[in-house]
Amino acid sequence: MLKDPTRREFFAASAGLAAVGAGCSSSDGPDAGTPAGSETPAATETAGPRMKLSLSARVAESFSNKKVASINMDELIALGKKVGYDALCMRASQVGTHSEPEMVAEYSKKIQDAGLVVSMVTGDFFIPQNDEHGPDGLRNITPYLDLAESFGAPLIRVCMKKDEDIEWAAKASDEAKERGIRVAHQSHNSSLFETVEGSLRVLKAVGRENFGIIYEPANWFVAGEQYGKHGIEAVQDYIFNVYVQNHRLNPDSKDTLGTWGKGKVPIDHIGIWEEGGVDFDEVFSTLHAIGYHGYVTVHQAFAGLMSVEDAVVKSYDYLKTQTV
Repeated sequence: MLKDPTRREFFAASAGLAAVGAGCSSSDGPDAGTPAGSETPAATETAGPRMKLSLSARVAESFSNKKVASINMDELIALGKKVGYDALCMRASQVGTHSEPEMVAEYSKKIQDAGLVVSMVTGDFFIPQNDEHGPDGLRNITPYLDLAESFGAPLIRVCMKKDEDIEWAAKASDEAKERGIRVAHQSHNSSLFETVEGSLRVLKAVGRENFGIIYEPANWFVAGEQYGKHGIEAVQDYIFNVYVQNHRLNPDSKDTLGTWGKGKVPIDHIGIWEEGGVDFDEVFSTLHAIGYHGYVTVHQAFAGLMSVEDAVVKSYDYLKTQTV
């Protein structure tokens, strides 16, 4: 973990550079993500705010192993820029709290130089693994905030498994607020956020304006929840980010997702553009209806389905039609 005060100072300096880059970037505007040299149609210039597209490092991981990536950070940056994404969503498979500060600073600058920003940081491997060590970071949130600050990221992801984590989430949020950073938990199976009702209970119990949810419909879909209009409207005041991935229920599948309420649920991994899984038409029509204009993050491991680049391009093309 990043505990050395010298490392903290190093990150603070990196954060200053990232902030300068973010301030000079057009990534928060309606034309964010337009490739360099492209001409933006006049109609786009006068359009209202749109949802921004972020590419998660998850796309380069296997479904079962969140520690190993099939492409490196330089390739991920180049791919995000080439395709037209506005941001990257950082994960420990590329850069995390275990990384040397020099590496963090190097990639913070490379992301900035590519005209991208970091939309969110998942600082360790335990959080996405959603295991018993997932909530450990809440007990010492400082290194995660250091990492986010070094990338100029406004949001960090955390993990909560038991009610005792609620108090720690509140404390972590208080510390994050002092540094202008928000904290969020994904709607995720086998966690306190497996159900819509359970998520809303925890969000209210934490009771911090900078603590919210990463709305991800596929997990709620697998858990048998009303993930669409009902789910979005229930937590609309707390949505800080949107993840998209897709699964199809298939009783004959060898792949399963574990849930607390339904046990292991057999599923097929499918693209977000494919039918038979999440109803993304309902999801995005509701997000538009509530006025959501934040990041939509491609958060699916495509190993074994197709090449990372093909999946990233197909996801982008599909989301461009849904997010305007």
